[in-house]
Amino acid sequence: MPVTIARPRSLRGEIIAPGDKSVSHRAIMFNALSNTGTAHVTNFSPGADCTSTVEIMRALGVEITREPGRNGMGDSLTVKGVGLNGLKEPSDILDAGNSGTTTRLMSGILAGRDILTILTGDDSIKSRPMGRVVKPLTQMGAVISGRADDTLAPLVFHGGSLHESTYDMPVASAQLKSSLLLAGLRADGKTTLNQPAESRDHTELMLTAMDVNLTKTGLNIVLEPSEIETVDVEVPGDISSAAFWMVAGITHPDAELLIRNVGINPTRAGVITALEMMGANLTLINEREVAGEQVADVLVKSSELKGIELSGDIVPLLMDEIPVIAIAAAVADGETVIRDAAELIVKESDRIHASVTWLNGAGVDAVGTDDGMILPGGQIIGGGQFQSFDDHRLAMSLGVAGLISTDPITILDPDVAGISYPSFWEIIKDLGGIVA
Repeated sequence: MPVTIARPRSLRGEIIAPGDKSVSHRAIMFNALSNTGTAHVTNFSPGADCTSTVEIMRALGVEITREPGRNGMGDSLTVKGVGLNGLKEPSDILDAGNSGTTTRLMSGILAGRDILTILTGDDSIKSRPMGRVVKPLTQMGAVISGRADDTLAPLVFHGGSLHESTYDMPVASAQLKSSLLLAGLRADGKTTLNQPAESRDHTELMLTAMDVNLTKTGLNIVLEPSEIETVDVEVPGDISSAAFWMVAGITHPDAELLIRNVGINPTRAGVITALEMMGANLTLINEREVAGEQVADVLVKSSELKGIELSGDIVPLLMDEIPVIAIAAAVADGETVIRDAAELIVKESDRIHASVTWLNGAGVDAVGTDDGMILPGGQIIGGGQFQSFDDHRLAMSLGVAGLISTDPITILDPDVAGISYPSFWEIIKDLGGIVA
């Protein structure tokens, strides 16, 4: 059912960021492969993407229990490790749903095993490029086949024998990096990865905490085959989800929002850097470390923003947040240019085209390019009815736009937000946004 958002007079309140998706996926996958006992995972992401990971691991014979969270916190799970070689052949096809993280990281876990597995997902996953993981995994010795000359899901894993490898990564991608490291745990020699730029490092941090023999020098990563030790994980709040409230708070004319428990891992906090470059009234409070991850509360207030250029090494650190950053750029004083973001084209939707399409429909002068977009700034966001292109981040960006638009914005397919943030629309209502 569609939802309609209209700008409230003021925007004030406190929000607890939901559990980080990236850390949640890894906490389940890695502990499932551990061989020392049962791990406890708290503040686990409630979204459908991470549920896909849980269900796939269960289908592979891993014992997982799950209890819903309370008082705004995520779910609590226990995971009983089966060891690196303890996964069982599933009786059915494995369904990753809409989760690219699940699909690509599971590809590394399934590669080179002596069991037959078939991994698929929804229509979005079936259209997203998988050759970037299939090619290097095949070079490591895995036997994998898929549609379109082994570049599209469904993917079939036929076994193989994984060996030592060195790979120069063509893109800075945490999913690609993590897939190869997970395969490397079972290889007969070390795995060396050379990155073109930094990407989120949750995999390196968690594997190191689990006593895996991994070294990182600059952009170079070397992993030796290793057993995994069980580790309890308290998942920090998801900065990608918190980014929607950050932008809402700095763009609304009368706002003050406190977003609690936000993971500010430097390889994920590009959105904070970008908003600070724009002049956002944004303050980090109560900075601390939780399970090796940096965490803080984020206070945002109405701000006078200026246009900037986003390009180069910062872009991989804020790729998922670009659709909502575009809203801040649209109303900022001066032009914003976003470059080096071609990866947006192969997300859940073509996020360059989708963002420019709805912005133009709302009266904003935005232009898409091959690797980003140009927003002249100083724009007024109008109302209208819009599709999210079945993309959860587009749907929530439209929700934020409705909080500052001159006329109501109707999102025709809002339920897709449940992929990562099931309570998103309820929070808008609690904050004073009008949801009809």
